Amino acid sequence: MIWAGTDDGNIQTTANGGASWQNVTPAAIKPWTRIFNIEAGHFDTRTAYAAANTLRIDDMQPHFWRTHDGGRTWTEIDNGIAPRPGAGAVANSIREDPRQPGLLYGATDTQVWVSFDDGDHWQSLRLNMPAISVRDIAVKDDSTCLCADLIAGTHGRGFWILDDVTPLRHLATRHVVPGEVFLVKPQIALRVRLGTNEPTPWPPELPAGENPPAGAVIDYFLPAAALGRVTLEIVDAGKQVVRTYASDDSILTPDPALDSAAYVRMCQKKPSTPDCGLPLYWPAPRTRLSAAAGMHRFEWDMRYQPIGSDSAQNAGDVLDVGAVPHRSVHTPTVPWAPPGRYTVRLTVNGRSYMQPLTLRLDPRLKTPAAGLRQLATLTTEMYQAAVRVAAIDTRSMPDSVARPFRRASKAALDAAMAMDGADIAPTAAQVAACARARAQVNQVLPRRARLKRVR
Repeated sequence: MIWAGTDDGNIQTTANGGASWQNVTPAAIKPWTRIFNIEAGHFDTRTAYAAANTLRIDDMQPHFWRTHDGGRTWTEIDNGIAPRPGAGAVANSIREDPRQPGLLYGATDTQVWVSFDDGDHWQSLRLNMPAISVRDIAVKDDSTCLCADLIAGTHGRGFWILDDVTPLRHLATRHVVPGEVFLVKPQIALRVRLGTNEPTPWPPELPAGENPPAGAVIDYFLPAAALGRVTLEIVDAGKQVVRTYASDDSILTPDPALDSAAYVRMCQKKPSTPDCGLPLYWPAPRTRLSAAAGMHRFEWDMRYQPIGSDSAQNAGDVLDVGAVPHRSVHTPTVPWAPPGRYTVRLTVNGRSYMQPLTLRLDPRLKTPAAGLRQLATLTTEMYQAAVRVAAIDTRSMPDSVARPFRRASKAALDAAMAMDGADIAPTAAQVAACARARAQVNQVLPRRARLKRVR
């Protein structure tokens, strides 16, 4: 089944590979209309969608068409697009989502649109894009990228990418209950390391594109502001919580990314404040889990829970390798979580909502599976040992007694972080460091038990 559109207003189709063609142009399409694109249906061979551009005949309105019977009958589907006369929204492209029936994307001379009901109704998907002629759109969704992104090619303002259309697919399933919280099933999360160009970052005046989100993308909807604290937990296959975020997490104020002048004044008073040693155009704005009404996107950085004073979800340093102007994230000093199956648990107003999440390594890796297993096992062991020792309250101990506990926790965390730089089998030196840290931890833990008995 092949569809063809011409630049003088004809739509033709063949059901026999081109041996014979049939003109199935809707009667309402005027001569010299340009059929900018035809999208063959992904779920039904007799379905097609067409974008009819009428700019050349002085008609500035959009004209999208739909057929479900091989072109025998057509329906114009423009409801909701540019309702004002002379809005300059001629149709350029229409695409059907390859995964979700009834989810359509439309491109006009001003912006991108979305329909959740097979084109019966449309709404704006412009978001932060400039008003510009969007000439074509495509959905990038295949096993090679493990992504689901909407790409828009514009006339004069570059290519734009809407990262992860999973929430749009969720809305199009029509399983959303009005007035209820929902948590979207996340896409597969990939542990891909950031670029490490040196020197970094690029100067802020250098034109550059943006990277996609650096972590596991989690989307959720609150129909009204939460009555109290909202939490988001990442739970591993063993039912252990490996990361927790909350709507009342503390974040640094003022934020150097949002109010650099105020932050400079704070750095002048206290030079040891985080980020004071950096150009303040490096850091990305710090974020906090939202409890407000609306659709929200949050990112798990795919790392374990920070330890001790580094426990705030935005704690950590901006790395001086691979920095990006205004988008360098704060990386806590804890290792990556290993690949595997996790559960995302969102708790709002005392009720929990859960969705599965799969975490995978960069598919380009060539490290043997045995080496990756050893890496994950040792890293997890060292991190958990550091957490156990750090949890011991040493504040009431004399410094000479507390010092070995602090050293043991640091040794275990240092051993874990030493293996965090690459997804390769641990070296002999790293394995030896783990053994030394293990010995230190095993030496101090019995001391804690003896101290408890003495008290």
